[in-house]
Parts: sequence; C-alpha cells; structure tokens
Amino acid sequence: MLKNNGQDVPVFGSLFADEQVLLSKLRKEPVSAQVSYRLLKDQLIDEGDARQNLATFCQTYMEPEASQLMGETMEKNAIDKSEYPQTAKVEESCVAILADLWQTPKEYKAIGTSTVGSSEACMLAGMAMKFRWRNKRKERGLSIEGRQPNLVISSGYQVCWEKFCVYWDIELREVPMDKDHLSIDVDQVLDYVDEDTIGIVGILGITYTGKFDDIEKLDKKVTEYNANHEHELVIHVDGASGAMFTPFVDPELPWDFRLKNVVSINTSGHKYGLVYPGIGWILWKDEEYLPKELIFEVSYLGGKMPTMAINFSRSASQIIGQYYNFYRFGYDGYRAIHERTQMVAKEIAKTIEETGLFEMYNKGENIPIVCYALKEDSKVKWNLYDLADRLQMRGWQVPAYPLPKDLDETIIQRIVCRGDLGKSRGIAFIDDFHQCLKELNEAHILFHENRDDTYGFTH
Repeated sequence: MLKNNGQDVPVFGSLFADEQVLLSKLRKEPVSAQVSYRLLKDQLIDEGDARQNLATFCQTYMEPEASQLMGETMEKNAIDKSEYPQTAKVEESCVAILADLWQTPKEYKAIGTSTVGSSEACMLAGMAMKFRWRNKRKERGLSIEGRQPNLVISSGYQVCWEKFCVYWDIELREVPMDKDHLSIDVDQVLDYVDEDTIGIVGILGITYTGKFDDIEKLDKKVTEYNANHEHELVIHVDGASGAMFTPFVDPELPWDFRLKNVVSINTSGHKYGLVYPGIGWILWKDEEYLPKELIFEVSYLGGKMPTMAINFSRSASQIIGQYYNFYRFGYDGYRAIHERTQMVAKEIAKTIEETGLFEMYNKGENIPIVCYALKEDSKVKWNLYDLADRLQMRGWQVPAYPLPKDLDETIIQRIVCRGDLGKSRGIAFIDDFHQCLKELNEAHILFHENRDDTYGFTH
C-alpha cells in the first residue's frame, strides 16, 4: 500500500501500475520506494530461474550470512586501500590462500590481484606475457619493430582470449581440436610457436566440453623447447573453471605452479569459488613474471597504493564474499561440496548414457559437467535444440550448441553442475529429462529439423 492524500492506495491501483516500467527517458517526478521495488521486481518475472540455469558456470547460491555480509559492504571501494585497510588485507589473504592452493614453490614470491572476473584476469595475464616478451627481446639486443607477437591456444578457447588478441594486436594461433583431441594437441603445439610467441595458454576446463588440457605434458614440451632456444616460452593456465575445483578433488594432479614453466594462473571466484558473479583472480608465480610497467603507484584520497588491475573503482563486496567462503568452508568444506557436486554430475551422466541415444563427451570427469551429442544412429526425429526447448518448458536451461571450428558440424548439449545442485534436485532433473524424451518421441510436430545455430548459449 502507498499513501495518496492521506489515503492508502493499493500498488496495483495506482497510476504507476498502468504505465510502462521500462522508460526511454527519466520521468520528472520521483516514484515511491514501495512502488519502484514492486514494479521492477515484477518486470523481472519473465526470466528463467537462476537455480535451474544449467547453462552457466556462474554461482547462483550463497549462504544468507554471506549475502548479508556482502550487502553490508557494497559501499566499500576495493581500490581505496588507504581508506579500507582491513578490506585490503582480506584481498591479500585471498591471494595468499590461492598461492598455497596452487602449490607455489617456497623459493618464489607469488603476486596477484582480484579482478571483476576471469576475462579481466586473462587480459592481465596476456599483457604480462606480451610485455615480458618485449623486454626479453630488448635484453637480447633484438628489435620489436615490425614484429607481431602471437599467442598459442587450443581452438576451444573462451572468447576473452579472442578479445585480448584484438585489443592488444596479438595474433591468435589456434591449435585445432578434432575428435581424437578434445583438448589441446600437445604434440602439435610447437608447430605454432616461433620467436614472436609470447606464451602458450593451457586450459583447465575447456568451456565447450569441460576437458582439461594436459598441462604437465605441455610443460615438458616447453622445457625441451627452452633448452634449445634463446627465446623462452612460458605457460599461462586459464583455470577459470578448474583452478578452484581441482585442488580439492584431485590435489595430486600437476597442472599448477609446481610445473617449471607455468608462470601465471587465472580463475573465476564466481564459478567453483562459489561466489556470486563479479569476482576473478590472477596470480603470477613470482614478481619476475609481472613486468614492473604493469604495476602502477597511484595517489588516491591521501594515500599511495600499487594497482595492477584494469578496472579502478568497484565494490569490495565480492572480495569479501570470496574470503567468507574461504574462512567458512576451509579446505575440507570446499572438498565436500565439490566431491558431492561431481557425484551428482556422474549420476546424471550415467542416466543419460543408459538411454542409449547419446554419445558422451564428458561424464563428470575433470570438472562436474555433463556433455553429449545425439548418436548418428539414434533414429529419433528430434534433435538437441528440440530437447533444449522441452527442458526449458520445465524451467531447466540446458544449451545446445556446435563445437568449435573443425568440429562445428557436431551439436552438443552441456549440463553444468554447480555447488547448489544437490542430489534431490539432480533426481528432479533426471525425472524431467526422461519425461522430455518421452514427450519428444510421442510428438507430432517438431520445430528445429534444419536449425544449425547456437541456441540459448554463446561462448
């Protein structure tokens, strides 16, 4: 209810309820907080339920206490370390925890920062590699004039790497994936390397299929190359999905700073770091790998502080949310959540495989996602776009999309299992999945017989 001339007026009896909520210009007079809240919330009704969004890696649940703490700290500016010194210490603690999780050798001094997400983190990693390549050439007395640096990565890269190469004039050299190599073909990598290669990116959780690049094998190849060339190759690990998952479920897997040539790692705190969207991390194994030109001393509100992020003013609430999870869950808590999530993924994969209709590309290995294509001999009249439509009728958002080039005739579907997908909800999805198959098999009209575009998901 709202007041009008001293009278209580129902929100939906007000003039505002008879107007468009989405405006093309500001109205002259303000609207009450009650009405604004109610009408804006209603405007957002016609959207999917985030908890049923199995298309995204981004976290869709945090504990109420975490949400409360983040809400109470939204006004803190993460860049203003002199005004909010305790928040700065929280960020430093997060970096230290990640350096430990990623097995930084004791003789190195890891350095890093929070970012808005993994995309910003990848930009920083890429710039560090470019500047280091440039500086190393100068040390060797070589010119950079007329040289175009390049970056080597598998064709299963996330779009942020393409953006980086466009923004900073880098040649993107893609090692193609094929049916026998659904991650980087390490045996081909050195065919794409030359004196202008700033680095190689290994992906710990390819966004299309969830597969891991063999970082250990890649490291051995790079060691062999460096032993025979003055030009030094380095490896950056894009661990947007895997770097906050693998240390807990497969701590013996060597992919991180234990490997000689891995010099930087990025991750998304808002994926398997279990924080709401808006937080990423980038760490370098040692200060040597972050050129000093990329660290800026800025004067802000009476204090001096170093900054290496691309963004400047932003809320510290996501950083605090990340530390809440680290403090609250500890190692065993993260491991318990991730192991249970992987168990749910494997159960979903087993059920889907048992239908006999699908070729499985990922059954919950590496990171807990399920990925599959229709078998060529499935003899059904529907395709994965139809299945995506049918699942969405029950609220589940499960994308169908083509694999990257050279494999783009293959349409796959991907289910991302996150920390909030418990066994009971997993069973509910499985029940709905079977019902959707039954309905499709009995359907008289199908809509996507010739559709070959990406549906409901883009990289």
